[in-house]
Amino acid sequence: MAVAAMMATMSVNAQDPDGEKLTGTVIGTETSVDYNTGQQSTTVNTREMAFDGDMETYFASYDRSYTWTGLDLGTTHVITKIGWSPRNDSQGEKRVQLGVFEGANSADFMDAVPLYIIPDKGTIGQMSYATVNCSRAFRYVRYIGPSDARCNIAELEFYGYEGEGDDSHLYQLTNLPTVTIHTENGVIPYDKENEIPSQISIISEDGAHELYAPGGVRLRGNASMSFPKKPYRIKFDKKQNVLDAPAKAKKWTLINNYGDKTLMRNLLAFELSRMMGLSYTPYGRAVDVMLNGEYKGCYQLCDQVEVNPGRVEITEMEPTDVSGSELTGGYFFEVDAYAYDEVSYFVSNKGNPVTIKSPDEDEITTEQYNYIKQYFNKMENQWQTYLDLNTFLRHFLVGELSGNTDTYWSTYMYKERDDDMIYTGPVWDFDLAFENDNRTYPIMSLTDWIYSTKGSCAGNMRTFVNNIVKVNANAKAQLKEIWGEVREAGLTEDYMTRYVNFLEEELQQSQTLNFLRWPIMNEYVHQNPRLWGSYEAEVQNVRRYIQERIPWIDNKLGYTYEPPTGLIPTLSPTGEENENWYSLDGRRVNHPTKGVFIQNGKKVVVE
Repeated sequence: MAVAAMMATMSVNAQDPDGEKLTGTVIGTETSVDYNTGQQSTTVNTREMAFDGDMETYFASYDRSYTWTGLDLGTTHVITKIGWSPRNDSQGEKRVQLGVFEGANSADFMDAVPLYIIPDKGTIGQMSYATVNCSRAFRYVRYIGPSDARCNIAELEFYGYEGEGDDSHLYQLTNLPTVTIHTENGVIPYDKENEIPSQISIISEDGAHELYAPGGVRLRGNASMSFPKKPYRIKFDKKQNVLDAPAKAKKWTLINNYGDKTLMRNLLAFELSRMMGLSYTPYGRAVDVMLNGEYKGCYQLCDQVEVNPGRVEITEMEPTDVSGSELTGGYFFEVDAYAYDEVSYFVSNKGNPVTIKSPDEDEITTEQYNYIKQYFNKMENQWQTYLDLNTFLRHFLVGELSGNTDTYWSTYMYKERDDDMIYTGPVWDFDLAFENDNRTYPIMSLTDWIYSTKGSCAGNMRTFVNNIVKVNANAKAQLKEIWGEVREAGLTEDYMTRYVNFLEEELQQSQTLNFLRWPIMNEYVHQNPRLWGSYEAEVQNVRRYIQERIPWIDNKLGYTYEPPTGLIPTLSPTGEENENWYSLDGRRVNHPTKGVFIQNGKKVVVE
């Protein structure tokens, strides 16, 4: 995809109340397609035809995706309105749906931000218009066709006025933050090893705030990387405070949630982790994602699970830490069924594969490798002495309550310096949880714990877990005690249902766009056990599961729940009540609106 200016300047004289109709030098994807021959062309169906005033001509690019046409306005302009009309053919109307308009001040559009996304089909032979709600001024403007559409646009119009503009308000695709990534030379991320230099923009707070910084992007994940909707890892050149996340860090993940048609399962599980009192729960926030101007869908922006303040808070080892106290930690590792594909891993004496996450594979020394391997083997043999049972059991309950088939397929653990214990956590990867896995569906038909019946376990982890939660009387008693503590602290069917309702409302705009981009609602993808037929029905399946699963665990553990009075009220906060409100990540909130917050030590749902 090349960017170049055409020789001529297109001019029109139309006026509009929202500003004048703008003219400039046509720029964009150079190669078009000649539909008569199927070959590349620079003379038919060219980018200039989107600005020739003739709705019977059109631009059609040779490449099917990431193609565009636009204007170099010569000077900066504030854009007030845009217009479009689709190609006049049988597919034209739908080819503009999810098309995106962008503005930039760099000719390569690396600094571009969105101006508008088209949510509906177009009308052949007629211009459609939208008001642009963005105060920044741009020299370059463009229209990027949706995926696999060859751009195919008959006419484009940009309206506005010359000026410097300001950054008081930018455009968000929906009520969710908008994450925009532009890669150097338009290279699309293609594997987990090669990081593509990028500019990353995160627009939030209803367009009032933008984080804009250089970095890189690559693919991430294991099975999820094979899906059409790709997962990404972004890495800023410098540590950044992202949205309301507790950690300041370089690395962040964009979870694709392809098989999770509620788009909320990880967020629900993270809430369970917080309620279980695990010391670290990964940050997660639903966002809309764009790559090189193309809409990619609704994702979850999450922590990269790593050793870092605000994440896994243990001592980060140096290559010189090879003896004495320094050799004892910290270590961050994962019992991992995919360990055999990694560079830094070992298999324990009891047959459990373990990937060493920190120290990094290119920095870990032989002494460090041997130490954590031997210590893990010691823990397996003497878990009553070297396994922190408290974190292990809380992690266990998150997996079982959420219905996660893969709790012991991938299990994070860590060991701190000068600490004899190995701790379990954080929780991670719940796209198949909450009744979304054909291997365990229906979960409520199982008579025992998921892990011990149909769960997927790396190595011999099923035996390891059995020896704790089924065989050891002290561990079984502690498991019941922890469950009772969490239930009394507010883990109820009502609370979790409210939280589902909150997420459903928050995701409503974004899920609509997502399932236009990925029309899979009535397709079996990944491990889907059933087709529920609609977003609302998918969410209702989660509600039903939660309402049945919590009492099931009560019964399994022989625990009788007696609801306390006055827990988790529904409030409309006003006045002085706001002084003691905090987000779930512990940040003060001056004016809470809808959501779940902490007030005076209690969780409160604000509706």
